[in-house]
Parts: sequence; C-alpha cells; structure tokens
Amino acid sequence: MPSRTGIPFSCSWPRIHWAGQLDKIRVLLADDHPGFPEIAEHFLEPEFEVISKVVDGQALFDETIRLKPDVVVTDISMPILNGIEAADRLMESGSKSRIVFLTVHTDADFIRRCLSAGAFGYVVKSRIATDLVPAIRQALAGQIFVSSDLPQERQV
Repeated sequence: MPSRTGIPFSCSWPRIHWAGQLDKIRVLLADDHPGFPEIAEHFLEPEFEVISKVVDGQALFDETIRLKPDVVVTDISMPILNGIEAADRLMESGSKSRIVFLTVHTDADFIRRCLSAGAFGYVVKSRIATDLVPAIRQALAGQIFVSSDLPQERQV
C-alpha cells in the first residue's frame, strides 16, 4: 500500500490511522463476581476501551467471536463454560484475541493449564492494581506475563 508520500509500505496493524492516532485497545471482561468487572474496568481506563462485560464462559465465547476484541480478560471459575474451556474453544475457532486470566487461583497447575489454552497472561486478583495493565501490554506484544509471587512460566 502506498503511503501519503507515495513510498510503498505495509502495516500489520491496521488500527493505526494516518494522523498517527492509535485506537484504544478493545477489551472484553468476563467474570461472574458481582462488581468485579467494574473494578477491572477502573484500572483499564482511560488507556483501554472495555467493549463488553459478560458473566459466563459461553457468553465470553459468543461475544469474543462477535466483537473480536484485542484482549479478553477472564476469570477461571464461571458458570456454563469456565474460562479455560472458553479459551480452548476460542483457540480452536482461530480467534486472534489475546487472553489474560484474572483469577484468585495461585496453583501452578492452573497457570500451566491456562497457558496451554493459549493465554498470554495470568494475573491474581490481589495484584490487579499492579499487574493487569502490564499483563495486557505484554500479551499484545506476544509475551507471557505471570503475576509475581507465582510460579513463572519457565518454571511451571
């Protein structure tokens, strides 16, 4: 594609506008605990745009397919499909959304399972204020993020 200067270039991220303005990263939140999506949204604004909040894994899957968010932030324990099952289905469907788990679970088996389901981030809820935004940034960069004080990916 030619640039405004006539020099050809290609851009793998079409969300960059000619004016140099970058659209906000679009995030879908999935958590069945009342009020928790709003808490997460508080830490994400104004840098990210929360485009949907859902309370179960089936809705997470359906809304991700429909809205195609850049990032899905999900809990593990949810009704209908849990977050891991929903992540597995998203991976099988070819979804390009990056997945970050936000959960109370600190067991290495959970971390391992979430990463094998295609997640790029694993954040414990007690560290939401310090870890959620960096986890999303690293997920977008294609890097794995695991909250500190948890077994790291290479040790898991």
